[in-house]
Amino acid sequence: MRATAALLEQAGQPFVLTEVDLEEPRPDEVLVRVAGVGICGTDLEFATFFPTPALLGHEGSGVVEKVGAHVTTLRPGDSVTMSFASCGTCTLCRTGSPAYCRSFDAVNFSGRRPDGSTAVTHEGREVNAHFLGQSSFASHVVAPERAVVRIDPSLDLLRAGPFGCGFQTGAGGVLNVLQPRPGSSIAVFGAGAVGVAAIIAASLSGCAVVAAVDVNPVKLEAARGFGATHTVDSTAGPAAEQLAALVPEGFDFVIDTTGREDVLRTAVEALGPLGRAGVIGIGPSESMSFEWRSILNGRSVTGIIAGSSLPQVFLPQLLELNAKGRFPVEKMITYFPFEQINEAVAAVRSGSVGKAVLTF
Repeated sequence: MRATAALLEQAGQPFVLTEVDLEEPRPDEVLVRVAGVGICGTDLEFATFFPTPALLGHEGSGVVEKVGAHVTTLRPGDSVTMSFASCGTCTLCRTGSPAYCRSFDAVNFSGRRPDGSTAVTHEGREVNAHFLGQSSFASHVVAPERAVVRIDPSLDLLRAGPFGCGFQTGAGGVLNVLQPRPGSSIAVFGAGAVGVAAIIAASLSGCAVVAAVDVNPVKLEAARGFGATHTVDSTAGPAAEQLAALVPEGFDFVIDTTGREDVLRTAVEALGPLGRAGVIGIGPSESMSFEWRSILNGRSVTGIIAGSSLPQVFLPQLLELNAKGRFPVEKMITYFPFEQINEAVAAVRSGSVGKAVLTF
């Protein structure tokens, strides 16, 4: 079948709207008509080097149109949001940790199915797709059943897409991994979509101090509206000194969403004894380094993928919190018609919007 897609013809260049051809779903796959798709920092990062021609996008939501012969959890007409893919057979998948699937990179970042094929072609050329189980910068997606989560049909489909990655990642890092006690302290580095989700989750957990750290005063002011009790503007002086003034004994928890070596070092060194750092961000730094004493006294650094979540369980829970007004991320969403994908990307890069969602 034909689908409208935002194709990346050359790494680092703008997306090009065009028609692509999709294979029929295989026995373990479904065809989803996309209603909305968020733009995530991971899309923008991979757009600079992913093999082309490529089809990215991984915060899609929509309605199931077809299901493969072996699909049992979904049926045509289901409202769904999509998340990452996993093999389903390794020990980690079988024990409820698909975010750490032993084949995670192969099934999410190779641009291909596990057998090396692709469901997407353009003018006879194979397209590198299947990005994080989706490649949802398109009107239709062929996705594995494991990457698709059925949701309540009464929910706003346009809002649901970013829950599959950004919001799940930030909230899960706090709720699933760090699990802060009421009254504890946490600093969140980066007040974008992922950071805001973490801030809301920390507030829901009863943290007494929720410090948002960023270089953008507009984002910092917005963070207060999402539950941050304090803000730290890194351009107004050393963040380390400002954080030490807030919690002299050191923070119980920190989360880095930036992927920057200098930021993560500051975050780790802001911890108190037995403090825990969650590393979420994919960013420009290829390596991280710390002064060795900064991880003594029981401090630990934990890498977190997709909020360490089981999407079929965690995403409906987050969406229910949102429906009840307790996880109000919709306040940071700006909608763009799909045809304006490059304008939306520019807005995300500039920081003028918190979360951009493309609509069909």
